[in-house]
Amino acid sequence: MKKVLLTASILLITALPATANAQSVQAKPIYNGQELAQNKVKTSPGTIGQITNYLNDKTGKFITVTGHGLAKTDQSEIILSITKSSKIIDSKGKKVSLKKIIEDKKTVKAFYDPKITKSLPAHGEALKLVVQKQDFTGINGTISEVNESGIVVEGTDIYTTHKDKIVLHFADKAQILDQNGNAIKVSAIKPGMTVKAFYGPAVTMSIPAQSTTNYVVVNLAIKEVVQEEAVGTNGIITNVADKKFTVIGNSMKKGGVDYVILSVDENTQIVDQAGKSLSLESLKSDVRVEAYYGEMMTMIYPAQTHAEKIIVKETEHNKVEGTIVSLNSTKKDQLYINVSSDQNANNDVILNILKDTKVVSLLGLGTELRAGMKITAYHSPMMTKSLPGITNAEIVIVTFDDKVVTP
Repeated sequence: MKKVLLTASILLITALPATANAQSVQAKPIYNGQELAQNKVKTSPGTIGQITNYLNDKTGKFITVTGHGLAKTDQSEIILSITKSSKIIDSKGKKVSLKKIIEDKKTVKAFYDPKITKSLPAHGEALKLVVQKQDFTGINGTISEVNESGIVVEGTDIYTTHKDKIVLHFADKAQILDQNGNAIKVSAIKPGMTVKAFYGPAVTMSIPAQSTTNYVVVNLAIKEVVQEEAVGTNGIITNVADKKFTVIGNSMKKGGVDYVILSVDENTQIVDQAGKSLSLESLKSDVRVEAYYGEMMTMIYPAQTHAEKIIVKETEHNKVEGTIVSLNSTKKDQLYINVSSDQNANNDVILNILKDTKVVSLLGLGTELRAGMKITAYHSPMMTKSLPGITNAEIVIVTFDDKVVTP
């Protein structure tokens, strides 16, 4: 018995070094070239977007992909070299022409080798380009309005550099991130914040256009706006007559009135938001402006004074004209508007009257709104898809009251 145990112990001791050796040696992977490339792509960084530049010369073939990273640390824009080993396919794995992708402005997922330069944009080697079934576009701009369902953005199209304004509705699983790539709630977003957002492919033909966004990056820091050293009105030109311009809106922080008639002459500085000089013809009805003037003005209503400077911002398309109708279905602080005062209910709207809504009566009757009044209203570009559409009123101007006897 002792002899058997001794023999077993010697065999066990002899086997130990071999076991330790086996644990310290890594087994060689078994693969072919295709399997290695696939595994490399799965763990490689990627950028989704459009190809915004293409170069093919003696140094090689290069593309620039502009969009956003697939992961927090991935590049939003990158220059990639296209080599013989770079795969260019559609979502089903079928080969696609690079030229066709560029011409059709298709959206691609570009996977690349993790070894990239530290330049901006970074340079790397493309491993695989996958053409997406759905395309998108993007905008860099400033948020002018926000609610739980979406945002209004004014800025520049990322791919065309054209000025743009769009209403973006958040998709159910939209990624909403801050400038550091951290997820944030809609409640953290405020007007005045800058944003980079991608949307599409469906975009309405309305003015402004509307679409759905799946990916939004918000800079939570609000830039401080330097106020003009003058009183004024931030609003909309509602009437033009003999070089006199009626502006209705909100007074500036430094002072001003919400309803003013401004005379304009050769001493009035008229510029766009970039400071470029404009002609008198740029001042038209329904144009949004910042109008600055002196503190001296007439004591009549509305006040009248001379405009020292007018900054033209944009044409205001969100305007309705019609008659207030009394309906039991509308809630408190809502107005049902029979747009165009016709028999077509499909174009009617419901206006939410908020505490910030400016109500002005051209008849000098105060701010009470009731059925039978004819009004002109400027409203938010964000409107529900219901019939009738519901939106927030910014300015309501009473133009006629059937209870007022005209002398």
